[in-house]
Amino acid sequence: MRYQGKISGLKDDQGFGFVSPNVGGQKAFVHIKAFFQHSYRPVDGDLITYELAKDEKSRYYAKNIQFVAESSTSSEYYKPSLIPTYFAILFLVLLFLLTLNNQAPLNLFVVYFCISAITFIIYAKDKLASKNNSQRTPENTLHLLSFVGGWPGAIFSQKILHHKSKNEAFQTTFWMTVFLNFLAIAWLQLSDGGKNFINAFI
Repeated sequence: MRYQGKISGLKDDQGFGFVSPNVGGQKAFVHIKAFFQHSYRPVDGDLITYELAKDEKSRYYAKNIQFVAESSTSSEYYKPSLIPTYFAILFLVLLFLLTLNNQAPLNLFVVYFCISAITFIIYAKDKLASKNNSQRTPENTLHLLSFVGGWPGAIFSQKILHHKSKNEAFQTTFWMTVFLNFLAIAWLQLSDGGKNFINAFI
C-alpha cells in the first residue's frame, strides 16, 4: 500500500528526515537512498508517495519513495529565477570594465574570478557527495567562500547544478554573505584604511 505525506525534519547533510502521512497516522523515517531517483535533492515540505515498512527494531521507515508529480516543489516544476545569475554576470562584467579603465585593481577582478571558480568546484563536489551520501562540505565553508568573493561562482553553481538553490535557510544566509561582501568592498574603496589595505595587499 502506498501512502502520501510531507517530509519534515530533514537533515540535508546526512540525507535523512521523516514523513507524516496526509491522512494522519504513523510518522516514518526517510532516507535519500530510498528514493527511486534523486537528481533533485528533497527538502522539508516536499510531498512524496511511499510504502511503509518496519526495521528489525519495529521502527517505521519509508521505502520506494517518489515525489508527487503535482507538488509545487517537485523538480519538474521548479524553475529558479535567472535574476541572480544576471546579477552575478553584470557584477563581473562591471568589475572587469572598471579594471580596464584603471578604476579598480586588476588583482581584485582576478581574486573574484579565481575564488568564484574554486567555489563552483566545491559546490560541485558537495553536490556529488550529496548523491553518494559521502562526506559533505560544511555549509559554513560555502558561506565563507561567498563572503570572501566567491558568491558569483556560488550563484552559477546553484543555477547550473541546482544545488542549495531551494534551501531557504541556506539562501537567507547566502544573500547575507553577498551583502556583507559588498560592504567590505565599499569599505576598501572608500575608507583610508581600506585604500591602505588595497595598496598593501592588492
